[in-house]
Amino acid sequence: MIRTLKQNESSRLLETNYIGNLSYIYQNRPFIAPITYFFDKANDVIIGYSAEGHKINAMRKNNNVSLSVSGIDSVNSWESVLAQGTFVELSGSDAKAQLHIFSLGVKDLIINKEHRKLDFISEFSSKIYKDDLPIVFQIKIEEITGKMRRN
Repeated sequence: MIRTLKQNESSRLLETNYIGNLSYIYQNRPFIAPITYFFDKANDVIIGYSAEGHKINAMRKNNNVSLSVSGIDSVNSWESVLAQGTFVELSGSDAKAQLHIFSLGVKDLIINKEHRKLDFISEFSSKIYKDDLPIVFQIKIEEITGKMRRN
């Protein structure tokens, strides 16, 4: 049976994952790129970062974006959420603070969900203290929709 997820179920899927597919528009064409993200439920925003490049340039020109997250066990057991919102580029101390929240949030998710060591998490932490931060951004969520199937 396929059904629509309740708001709290959609939020749960976003907050218990950290990999999603970011959709954006560039020159009137849709693009999708996988990203690592953190859902800050308290502020209803998705935090991400990226190097300067195609997707950042595209989102600066058209800030309407979406993030798709799925949990798939089989063809008959899955759930999927689409969060639509607005790209907001951060800078200075705001960017550093959000990157810190991102790194702690993703670290906790990986430790709790995957039960593995995080040797690579120092990569995020080191970026917080460099002068040449990556581009840190939020997606201010306007709407979350979701579906699920269980047989």
